[in-house]
Amino acid sequence: MKIDLVVGARPNFMKAAPVVEELRGDPEYFRVRLIHTGQHYDVRMSQVFFQDLSMPEPDIYLGVGSGTHGVQTAKVMIEYEKVLLGDKPDLVLVVGDVNSTLACSLVAVKLGVRVGHIEAGVRSFDWEMPEEINRLVTDTLSEFLFTPTVDADQNLLKEGHSPDQIHRVGNVMIDSLLKHREKAEKSPILTKMGLEPQGYVLVTLHRPANVDAQEQLKKFMAAFAEIQERIPIVFPVHPRTQKMIRTALGDPSDRSGPDNLQKGSPLTEGTINRLRNLKMTDPVGYLDFIKLQANARLVLTDSGGIQAETTVLNVPCLTLRKNTEWPITLERGTNTLVGAEPEGIVGGVQKILSQEFPPGREKAGVPELWDGKTAKRIVGILKNLALQGQLFTNSIHRGNF
Repeated sequence: MKIDLVVGARPNFMKAAPVVEELRGDPEYFRVRLIHTGQHYDVRMSQVFFQDLSMPEPDIYLGVGSGTHGVQTAKVMIEYEKVLLGDKPDLVLVVGDVNSTLACSLVAVKLGVRVGHIEAGVRSFDWEMPEEINRLVTDTLSEFLFTPTVDADQNLLKEGHSPDQIHRVGNVMIDSLLKHREKAEKSPILTKMGLEPQGYVLVTLHRPANVDAQEQLKKFMAAFAEIQERIPIVFPVHPRTQKMIRTALGDPSDRSGPDNLQKGSPLTEGTINRLRNLKMTDPVGYLDFIKLQANARLVLTDSGGIQAETTVLNVPCLTLRKNTEWPITLERGTNTLVGAEPEGIVGGVQKILSQEFPPGREKAGVPELWDGKTAKRIVGILKNLALQGQLFTNSIHRGNF
């Protein structure tokens, strides 16, 4: 059975790595072609993750690079169509919710190739998020829907998908986390950064609504300015976002003014240089980042994947959004939505630091099937489908069209 497994951006790599390993461990049944679209092409956003996850080199690299959503999606479609016209697999497996996921699914279905979506059914119900549109369309196009949670199953059933299409397998990202956690603990990142376990807050921001708008960046930095007076902040940030932050705050060479900020005061030129306890760094590798997460007092993020990882690591997470595609993390009490306003962010941090939060923490525990065996379940299902002959036909049955 010939399978194309598509990756394109940093969130895909830790989801795809266990599946590649499992498929290639059964060469009697599977021939796997790893397709890297090149949506994330920077070494710090791509190559280092392949190394840390021990992923094989891609069989095909499309090299599409950056661009607007439309341009990037179109480039992936054009380049991947060339691949499929030259050699069609029996199945295309896509993961997550990035532009590459949508683009390759659409190309495959139009050429009569079945699609399986890993992490299907995940919903934020926020149509302002490009990822939500990618999820919905990809699930509509996919024949085989591999879900991480019960609520994902329920979302798909409400949308009219057939129960026969839905396979609850768990969260494949957690496979990578559990496999590499011990190795990550050996990372020297804390020593290099001068950090103590439980002695810092870890921050990540990447969503366009948060990092592309100067006014919103100013709000975040105002919150961080207040928080860093109580506890150091570590903020791995892409160089592009670093530049946007410095542009939003003024001339980075201006070091005039007081050494600390008045609480609630607006950020002015040179502010970033006076935040002595805010450590802005370049992006770090997967193992270093897991070490930073596992040892943080709490995490501030707008990432869906980090909400899931902190739940397994049992680290308090404050999500800088008004919604989440991982409601199970709220149920477990490890994650809380605090929005994007400074008052909510600072208030949430203060509650955790004073050990008054989160109130539902007694429910904390690893969700069902988040046990490191998700990739095994996916490959087991594919093997059964192959043995039944369901993956060796050119006709595509879509029960919800």
